[in-house]
Amino acid sequence: MNKEESIIFATKYLEDILSFFGVNLAVKSSSDEDVIQLAVPSSELNACLIGRDAETLRSLQHLVSMALFNKSAALVRVNLDIADYKKQRELKVAGRAEDWIKQVRDTGKSMILDLSPADRRVVHKMAEDYSDVTTHSEGEGRERKLVIEKVG
Repeated sequence: MNKEESIIFATKYLEDILSFFGVNLAVKSSSDEDVIQLAVPSSELNACLIGRDAETLRSLQHLVSMALFNKSAALVRVNLDIADYKKQRELKVAGRAEDWIKQVRDTGKSMILDLSPADRRVVHKMAEDYSDVTTHSEGEGRERKLVIEKVG
């Protein structure tokens, strides 16, 4: 299955899953380098499809990815967003990251934060704008934490 076929398959597969929830939504799809981007528009089932702490959203994303993998698709990495949840979450975390970075810069005290992998990426990216602050992750698996430190 080539890249274009992978995108078509992922889109149809997700639409079929959504139909089991009783919603017929058109999924927007594209590819960004080696990642299939899938966007589900807002509906009355947003809370159900996103789930607590986005667990359902991540599970749906994983299902689509595994289906692609099992079909030996050219693209198997998937980024699913439902009702712009991830975009809104990223903006929220970016705002908090500014506060955390400012606090570390002002006090000189390191911060250790328990964040999801996506949230850690946002903070790492935000910290790149500051030469006097560095970030890194420590730990393994679900115990992984983000550390923000002042340099020098």
